[in-house]
Amino acid sequence: MLKYVWLLNILIGDSVVAKKIRWNFNKFVGQRSPAEMLIYGFALVILLGAILLSLPIAAQSGKSGGFINALFTSTSAVCVTGLVVVDTGTFWSAFGKTVIILLIQIGGLGFMSLTTMFFVLAGKRITIKDRLLIQSSVNMDSISGIVKFTKYIFFSSIIIEGIGAVLLALVFIPEYGFLKGTAYSFFHAISAFCNAGFDLFGHYSSLTKYVDNFVVNFVMCGLIILGGLGFAVTSDLINIRKFERMSMHTKLVLTVSGVLLISGFVLFFIFEYNNPKTMGNLSLPGKMMAAFFQSVTPRTAGYNTINISALTKPSLFLTMLFMFIGASPGSTGGGVKTTTFAIIVMTVASVLNGKKDVTAFKRSILGPAIRRAISVLVIAFAIVIFMIFVLLCTEPDASFETVIFEVISAFGTVGLTTGLTPHLSIAGKIAISITMFVGRLGPLTVAYAISRSEKRSRENVGNFKLPEGNIMIG
Repeated sequence: MLKYVWLLNILIGDSVVAKKIRWNFNKFVGQRSPAEMLIYGFALVILLGAILLSLPIAAQSGKSGGFINALFTSTSAVCVTGLVVVDTGTFWSAFGKTVIILLIQIGGLGFMSLTTMFFVLAGKRITIKDRLLIQSSVNMDSISGIVKFTKYIFFSSIIIEGIGAVLLALVFIPEYGFLKGTAYSFFHAISAFCNAGFDLFGHYSSLTKYVDNFVVNFVMCGLIILGGLGFAVTSDLINIRKFERMSMHTKLVLTVSGVLLISGFVLFFIFEYNNPKTMGNLSLPGKMMAAFFQSVTPRTAGYNTINISALTKPSLFLTMLFMFIGASPGSTGGGVKTTTFAIIVMTVASVLNGKKDVTAFKRSILGPAIRRAISVLVIAFAIVIFMIFVLLCTEPDASFETVIFEVISAFGTVGLTTGLTPHLSIAGKIAISITMFVGRLGPLTVAYAISRSEKRSRENVGNFKLPEGNIMIG
């Protein structure tokens, strides 16, 4: 708690009132679980972002775009989604765009990671409570080495984003000039690595003008994939390199990600090959680039090089499936996560094959991990179904297919849309904002915070075990 006291000392001084405020604040923090503090922290960042974006200076017109639009944009940025109700490139001023990219960086790396770096650089001690909060923020299994890992997250992100920006500058500076091209390069490199999907090209066009540009496709796909793998995986790739020596988590993430990328590329290539509204008029290399990009981006990135609303029905369904699965744990992306998907599939396979244990890479998967995966999937389904119902009520003129796509995109913090987002009602904007918020934090984190199950599970340690009962299934 020392760092909270130190920060409050700076903000409010050392008066009697200040001491009372600090005491109440530390009491509040001490009573909150890491999951709850994570929710409060993200909510506070979103609120501050909304206030800044609602200022007249944030809009190019010099007139406020309204608090609801600002709140939606701030939520989308912090939750690294990319859904927008106003065009990012033409509506927001330089100030507004700067606020948005800062919110994306905070949301992508996690506000606790950045806060930790601030206090480490200031020479302040990181307490056990802080380490638990960071652990929840970056989705690690242990607090051992958490500060060192946080430093790795911060510095590796800066390096990767910097390299991406330099490569994008090869295209953007010749096209837009040095200042604008440099700004565009850094904005899109940060947004891509954080899997945010915000763009500055105007008219909700995303990257459609670069559909057959090799440099833009290569760099953006690389940034999106690295951001979606998770920092623990990239650390393994850098430090270990040999696949057989990597952790089971890294092996599973790389395998599932590879299968999804390759299968997605093949299926999108087949389904959209002759579609004149998407890839039909492109050259063979252009079609291959577009198909691969479309395989990468639904995994929580939100950029598109082809018209999403013009996709064939199979491609639209495949995109929704990929959006729901999402990225990997500890990454900048959302969704139920690749490991959850893999564990569920392997559990079903083990049941069908009559095996007692669920195994992968010559290791058995622990029961708590299986229960957690099932819980995440069930809670995610429940949230998506409920929000689909809510949006059907708030947007009666929207088609059923469009609503489903919008909700899954928001929950997976993807940012792809078939065109509904700019036309959402106020109630619809609030509903989608809540969906993005829950999707970014993770359904299980939100459920823990609401039910306080973490606290109850600790209290129940050592309690007697009830008799077993049998229930017929299927």
